[in-house]
Amino acid sequence: MDFKKLALNIEAATRQAFSEMVHLHASEGIYGFALYSDEGAMTVCPSTNTLKHLAESDPNDRLYYKYEPASWKYEMEGADEAFEEISSLLNEEVMANEEDEDWLDDFQTKLFETCVKVLEKLKNEGFFKKTAGKDIFLTFTVSDYDFEPKDMERIAKRLNDNAYTKEYVNWIRSM
Repeated sequence: MDFKKLALNIEAATRQAFSEMVHLHASEGIYGFALYSDEGAMTVCPSTNTLKHLAESDPNDRLYYKYEPASWKYEMEGADEAFEEISSLLNEEVMANEEDEDWLDDFQTKLFETCVKVLEKLKNEGFFKKTAGKDIFLTFTVSDYDFEPKDMERIAKRLNDNAYTKEYVNWIRSM
């Protein structure tokens, strides 16, 4: 797979998804955006959360609902067609190589790093801040996959240089 081309496709889909979410839901107080994949490296999806949704969540698990994209309001919403095309390509690639565990491990590592690099590039360009009009929390995660806390912390620090970083890192360390 051409990961440079994949990165460009993920970047375009991410720009589209986040712009759509801001256009549709800015009044709800967007504060978080994530890309996530699955353990099998067959999907890439966006997730967006809002302060309104956070206020409606269980206050006893506030940090979980604040920082866990699987519990966010607009999971798998935005740039639907673009992300479906990306996931279809990933699925085909994985299915064609599913017998080779070394290949899958390498593919998974490259895909996950590509997603983080895309978010980091857009953050460094100021895309999210300009589009939302404020700093937001960014992350990358994988469903049904346990990142080491140090890896989650590393990702958070790469993607956030704002007030969310310290709270997120403290939450991760407390788990």
